[in-house]
Amino acid sequence: MSLSTAARPGSVDARFHWIAALALAVAFALQTPLSAQGLQSEEAIDAIVGSEVKTEEVEAETASARIVAAIGATAENAERVRKTFSLEEIDIVFLPDLDEKKSKIASVIAEHEDEIRLLRESIEGSALFFHAVDSRSIQLKDVVALEYADNGAVTIFVKGGANGN
Repeated sequence: MSLSTAARPGSVDARFHWIAALALAVAFALQTPLSAQGLQSEEAIDAIVGSEVKTEEVEAETASARIVAAIGATAENAERVRKTFSLEEIDIVFLPDLDEKKSKIASVIAEHEDEIRLLRESIEGSALFFHAVDSRSIQLKDVVALEYADNGAVTIFVKGGANGN
């Protein structure tokens, strides 16, 4: 009577083959691409933002009091951006002449440079705000200020024109 372990179905060789087959199956499963929501489609952006993003162009001087007030509240608004998960309305206001004029707005921007950087980082970290800005091909470096209204709307002030000028 021979007690060979190679002939038994539960032997080490049989277990090795099962483990190798299982490892191979796991390796193939991990190489399958995951299905995730694409962030480049308009439907995905609208689902994240939840409302239509409106845009307009305004001369910086005509809205200077509003812009200066928004810049002054930048630190608080940066914190609020991190906590916001839904909005009624998002307005993006382009300021095409902001770079052209050495004005009060330019000096206020220089004074609040660190807070504005913090606001940009908060926008980048928020899917809601980032995709509102990104859907209009706005670079974060052009965001100057953000203003919350009492009716649940937010206005984002952007340096430059709507066509990237």
